[in-house]
Amino acid sequence: MAADHVAGAESMFLPFLAMFASVYLVGYFIVFRSWAPRSRAEAASCFTSLFHGTPAALLALRAVLSRYRSAAAADLSLLAAPNNAGEDLVLDFSTAYFAVDLAHYLVFLPDEALFVAHHLATLYVLATCRHAAAAGAHALLPLVVLAEATSAAQNAWTLAGMRRRTDDPPIAAGVHAALSAPFYTAYTAARAALGPAWFVRMVRFFYVSSGGGGRVPAWAWASWTVVIGAGIAVSILWVGNLWLVYFRERKECREVKSSKQQ
Repeated sequence: MAADHVAGAESMFLPFLAMFASVYLVGYFIVFRSWAPRSRAEAASCFTSLFHGTPAALLALRAVLSRYRSAAAADLSLLAAPNNAGEDLVLDFSTAYFAVDLAHYLVFLPDEALFVAHHLATLYVLATCRHAAAAGAHALLPLVVLAEATSAAQNAWTLAGMRRRTDDPPIAAGVHAALSAPFYTAYTAARAALGPAWFVRMVRFFYVSSGGGGRVPAWAWASWTVVIGAGIAVSILWVGNLWLVYFRERKECREVKSSKQQ
């Protein structure tokens, strides 16, 4: 395992940082140049996320599965194994994206404190796993897979939601409405069911094994537990609120239709 980590020591962070920064600038100055200032910045962020989410999920899934080709799937000690080259690649890829998106929020949307806090917390987990602990990526990458699996749908839903207020004819409003229930369902499954289940398994292993026999320092896995646990709780609250709004709007629509028929 140690040899694997040495092989993956060369960082791809800076090339990925340049790539995501370029994508953001293309989105901001070319793709969405005609949008209103705030919507333009938000849309450029979504555009950049499209180049991160699904590729990150696939890269993370490949890294997770590659571990199981040479070890039993039930071998929980893998959760504390030193990071290998494939895992470091995923960590560099996602760290670069979140660094660019954090800069976007700090420059254009500094009032979005929740997103700034989320990005700082995510960068902390990614950076400490990649550089300080240099182990434990196999425990974190399944969460990356689940978190980014719905990214493309979320970005499409967000862009349609921003555009529906100015779209005439209301194509964007129809797209947003059509995407809402499927997106909420997928997000709920990933973030409110599968994600927490894996999180509990990960924390139980680190606690019982003392970080895999010390391979993942106590400060690292304990802080990851707090940060990731808080993130999962916020995600559940967010999607829960979306479901409440969704069912309330459906109820209001039925009442309006009923009153017109009377």
